[in-house]
Amino acid sequence: MTAAHRTLPLGSWVRVSLSNGHSVDVLINDRGPFGNSRRIVDLSRTAAARLGILSKGVTEVDVRVLKYGRTGSVRR
Repeated sequence: MTAAHRTLPLGSWVRVSLSNGHSVDVLINDRGPFGNSRRIVDLSRTAAARLGILSKGVTEVDVRVLKYGRTGSVRR
């Protein structure tokens, strides 16, 4: 599962958690979100579905870095 973040190095792994204890680990592989400065992460559709927030669109989450990636592009 993947996500976009404005400043974390590409290739970083983060845990995105909800207040109810549900969480997913995602790979930062893109930049964003853009437009609203209050949004800190854009989750892939699969990650949002696993958290059960797909129908909400936007919700409050906690983002914790598990491993920082290298600056630059992600190896595929």
